[in-house]
Amino acid sequence: MQPIYNGVPAGQLPKVVWTKSSWSNPDGNCVEVATLPDGDIAVRNSRDPHGPALVYTPGEIEAFVRGAKTGEFDRLLG
Repeated sequence: MQPIYNGVPAGQLPKVVWTKSSWSNPDGNCVEVATLPDGDIAVRNSRDPHGPALVYTPGEIEAFVRGAKTGEFDRLLG
């Protein structure tokens, strides 16, 4: 198996199950997430399923999700 790193082509990741948000728009454009065998989380663009994936630790994802839940990133929505 090739090493897993930020920017690795998502199609080269080991068999993982990608999950798309139910908030995805009608065209299906959204980000998708998958848990990797070592517990890290990969994120990819659903429009480019074989394109690059970003890889985060569970702690990084937890910090992001907590920030999103508390409205920390609402300013990005305009």
